[in-house]
Amino acid sequence: MASVAPLRTAPLPVLRAARPGPRFRGVRHLGPNWYASVMGTAIVATAGAGLPVHVPGLRTVCAAVWALSLAMLLVLLAARALHWIHHRDQARAHLMDPAVAPFYGCLSMALLAVGGGALVVGRDWIGLPAAVALDAVLFGAGTLIGLAAAVAVPYLMVARHRIEGASPVWLLPVVAPMVSAALGPLLVPHLPAGQAQQTLLIACPALFGVSLLATLVMLPLVFGRLVTAGPPPLALTPTLFLVLGPLGQSTTAANKFADAAPGVLPAPYAHGFAAFAVLYGVPVMGFALLWLALAGAMVLRARRRGMGFAMTFWAFTFPVGTCVTGAEGLARHTGLAAFRWLAVGLYAFLVAAWLLAGSHTLRGLVSGALLAGPGTVPPGPRPATARTR
Repeated sequence: MASVAPLRTAPLPVLRAARPGPRFRGVRHLGPNWYASVMGTAIVATAGAGLPVHVPGLRTVCAAVWALSLAMLLVLLAARALHWIHHRDQARAHLMDPAVAPFYGCLSMALLAVGGGALVVGRDWIGLPAAVALDAVLFGAGTLIGLAAAVAVPYLMVARHRIEGASPVWLLPVVAPMVSAALGPLLVPHLPAGQAQQTLLIACPALFGVSLLATLVMLPLVFGRLVTAGPPPLALTPTLFLVLGPLGQSTTAANKFADAAPGVLPAPYAHGFAAFAVLYGVPVMGFALLWLALAGAMVLRARRRGMGFAMTFWAFTFPVGTCVTGAEGLARHTGLAAFRWLAVGLYAFLVAAWLLAGSHTLRGLVSGALLAGPGTVPPGPRPATARTR
């Protein structure tokens, strides 16, 4: 995939008030892509708690992983606030950078993933009332931010960015409403019966449509770019896994609609959602497995050519996790053992990918390589660690 051409904008003025101080230089190059680490951690917890097999102690481990994702979210929100306060020039440059701006969708998905995890497994530690309150706040904020990103980022791509070719990261802002669609049904039982429950449940398929149709517009561009321009650069090869996000998440959403509809919507619609979960989910999951094989082959090719660690490795986590939750939903609604074992196999891959990305990220933070500025080489970085923004 070709690199992105320079921006079609005038140089940004240097703001004296935004000059980095000694205490906050470490967050100057902290981009919105770091929220992918929160998403990837939260999905390990929620996907593990929903596995259709019993593993002693797994739910306790998942609760601990969710708590870690919550802590990561709070730390990252604080760090990104410092970034915007003390390095506003760099934050504006990120928005005007077509390679970075799509990652603003990750903020929405990080909020949603941690909020949904509170209801799925976090309630074991913080109690159901606190979990509902936390999820309500994070779901509301995440949905609003996701809808804003789904409009603002494509607008910037059209009006301000100069782009030479399509990239899988284009899917990040438009997949955020699909995450809201998949996690919104978790809140339905905790709302007053009647209009409140029905409104939220009907809003979720609307969010489903926003994301699905936008994905159907962008996905052919991504594949066409691969066919005409060849494989992406080595460090960007893992982003091919991002295509799994809307596929797995939409399958998860369809199954969540079927779970929440009985008793909330009239019987014909509840039965319709149950049928839709299978009729939509099975073929989409089939395509997701096809893309997983293609993306996996491209990653193996890149690895043989010397691909080292980059923050793009987090693309191996959340998108695969959505396929795990999608397979879990299909296992519930079809009763087929094949989907149960598919969920288990994909979850094993997810955990391995999370451990790989997490260990390298921690090592890069300790060495300083991941937060170094362009052209800056921290003393003694690990040979296998590369900095990405």
